[in-house]
Amino acid sequence: MPKLQRMPEPNVEYAYGIYLLTNKHRLIKTLRKRYQPSIHGHKAWGAGFLLMDYINHNGLVKGAQGMEIGCGWGGVSVYCALKYRAKMTAVDLDPAVFPYVDVLAELNGVKVKSRQADFSKLKGTDLGKYRYIMGSDICFWDSLVKPLARVVNRALDNGAKKIILSDPGRPTFYELCDLLAKRHKTRLQEWYAVEPDRFEGEILEVRSS
Repeated sequence: MPKLQRMPEPNVEYAYGIYLLTNKHRLIKTLRKRYQPSIHGHKAWGAGFLLMDYINHNGLVKGAQGMEIGCGWGGVSVYCALKYRAKMTAVDLDPAVFPYVDVLAELNGVKVKSRQADFSKLKGTDLGKYRYIMGSDICFWDSLVKPLARVVNRALDNGAKKIILSDPGRPTFYELCDLLAKRHKTRLQEWYAVEPDRFEGEILEVRSS
């Protein structure tokens, strides 16, 4: 039988080795009085757990540098920092998400760097210093497809080793997959997460050709 993990207090979830806070948790309620994310950064999305599950099965190089783009509350960054001692940088356009990132990092006893930026404007030399670049549910608008493809191209052209993206299966995500497959080695897989609840979607892994 699975190991029973007792929650330290109400409205705390445990998934893939990290603690997460629900919207009903007292700390989240307090944060919301001062910080109100505006670009879908108001909760932990299922595609983030999908990405955690995939990494849990495939692993990362211990201590490697990683960047999570469109990080939201930064659950993926916290997971990678805790399980793989990854030196994570959480990037988001919305500065209001970073207090939530800080709370989750503190709750799990890890450090995650925060960086407010439009990921489409990150330079290749900056992207290339990270071994891994990852993101979950970040291709939700048509206008994001080509900019995200250019980000992946710049990252791989400048030294990044692997890009890992998760998505519930939006048409825009499949369009991104098709664009990237024209230039790089890509692997698109159906995947599902089982913690804290079941979630199904897609994982795209991209490497330089």
